[in-house]
Amino acid sequence: MSFAPRGNNSNFWHSLWLVARKAIAKYCFDVSVLFLTNDQCFDHQPGRQHPERPERLSAVQEGAALSELGSSLVQIEAELVDRNEILKVHDSHFVEALEKVDFQGGGRIDPDTKMSEHSWRAAQISAGAGIQAVRELSKGSHDAAFCAVRPPGHHATSNQSMGFCFLNNAAIAAQYLVNSGQKVLIVDYDAHHGNGTQDIFYQNPDVFFVSFHEWPLYPGTGRMEEVGDGQGVGTTLNLPFPARTTGDHYRKAWDEIIHPKVAAFDPSWLIISAGFDSHRNDPVASLGLTSGDYADLTSEIIKVVPSGRRLVFLEGGYDLEALRLSTAAVLRTLAGDSLHPEKSTQNGPGKEALETIAQFHIRNS
Repeated sequence: MSFAPRGNNSNFWHSLWLVARKAIAKYCFDVSVLFLTNDQCFDHQPGRQHPERPERLSAVQEGAALSELGSSLVQIEAELVDRNEILKVHDSHFVEALEKVDFQGGGRIDPDTKMSEHSWRAAQISAGAGIQAVRELSKGSHDAAFCAVRPPGHHATSNQSMGFCFLNNAAIAAQYLVNSGQKVLIVDYDAHHGNGTQDIFYQNPDVFFVSFHEWPLYPGTGRMEEVGDGQGVGTTLNLPFPARTTGDHYRKAWDEIIHPKVAAFDPSWLIISAGFDSHRNDPVASLGLTSGDYADLTSEIIKVVPSGRRLVFLEGGYDLEALRLSTAAVLRTLAGDSLHPEKSTQNGPGKEALETIAQFHIRNS
């Protein structure tokens, strides 16, 4: 049954309906979710045919409106990162090389990653958003934060830009937290393995990195055997899934494989690298998720840390409608509510992969 206005005097009833919805939203969402973005992120222009195009950010901003969180969604302008914070994660010679390309007006970093005239500033804003969010959340007035920024970051290593990424936004925020004595869980559900984030923290016992991703797929890393090194052994957990994997296998993986390990790690902060290219309609990957699956998975993930210690970064996602719906679903989840613009998925491929991953961790526990 629909409760939308209908019949005579439709304008009056429509106005009354909108007022009622706003009142309901204010009553239901007694939370505050930060939404950090900056219009200068539109100025990163890698090319008209490039999948990581400015329209992605428009779609995410439209998704924020679609979430209907009203005044519970608090938008603030993302700020430039302090260069010293970049250097705590990235090699100085690497940063200087990027600055040189920027000084020259831009250029191609690799076949997929192009810096335009304003890309470097957008990258610095994207990297700064996470630290800014952490500082705001630490004041205790907000429950979670969503960084709607671009370019994305999870492929950038300490000394290499790649895969549309210049600086590793999530890693810069995580390192900032580690330097203040925190233990950080990073969950990356982009369709592509977050090789840069994994590489940066591979030997760090204070950061637990989890990646759900399609296999095989760019960048070719993220095998289940990659579990960390040195003091970081056991703090990397990869879940490579085949094409068309459905959300039920992601949820089961979280419940049966990931959650027990994460609980033992006992993180104080959570960072989610939210890549929405795992959506079944995405043009650059082949997984089988929907916006409903993102809502379900995020709902479980955020339970591992208290409210006020939850931070989400936009990573990939190249179908604009999927971006809108998935953003709305995740934002509502961060607000403690449930929104499923599309049904959650089940009974697709992924069962055998999940069993293989589970057996591997049983043997190596």
